[in-house]
Amino acid sequence: MISNQETLNLSPYMAIYDIVVPKDNMLRQINELVDLMDAMPFLQFACLSTYY
Repeated sequence: MISNQETLNLSPYMAIYDIVVPKDNMLRQINELVDLMDAMPFLQFACLSTYY
């Protein structure tokens, strides 16, 4: 992720995640590298237009 980007803690359990999941876990590394927030508006539009 971008280093100067603000972080948003969505869960009080993030500290537990940091302790339990190893830093070298492949899914954790992917999660840290990929930012899907840009895709959210497109996904919302696609889902809403499909069901409504």
